[in-house]
Amino acid sequence: MLMGIATKNSILLVEYAILAQREHGLSRFDALIDACHKRARPIVMTTIAMGAGMLPIAAGWSAGDTSFRSPMAVAVIGGLITSTFLSLLIIPSVFTYVDDFKKLFKKKHL
Repeated sequence: MLMGIATKNSILLVEYAILAQREHGLSRFDALIDACHKRARPIVMTTIAMGAGMLPIAAGWSAGDTSFRSPMAVAVIGGLITSTFLSLLIIPSVFTYVDDFKKLFKKKHL
């Protein structure tokens, strides 16, 4: 579930930036800033909601043996926080480099 959320956040962020470039004629930088600004709230809300759902399991407040589920919940919460920062900070940078490489590759092969 964690991988799905992290992947979905990144794909939606990049897709939103590409659509802003094509439909509104924004530069890549402005499109990425706009995408991060508009997608930050849903990304953070998803992280908080899933983290709050995992908190009782991580704290050991659930019934039964928590020796397996508690560390897993802590890892999921850590992964959610990490993926949130990666989605909002690293993915736009990687998209910029990949887009530059794609443009450079097209120029050399035309």
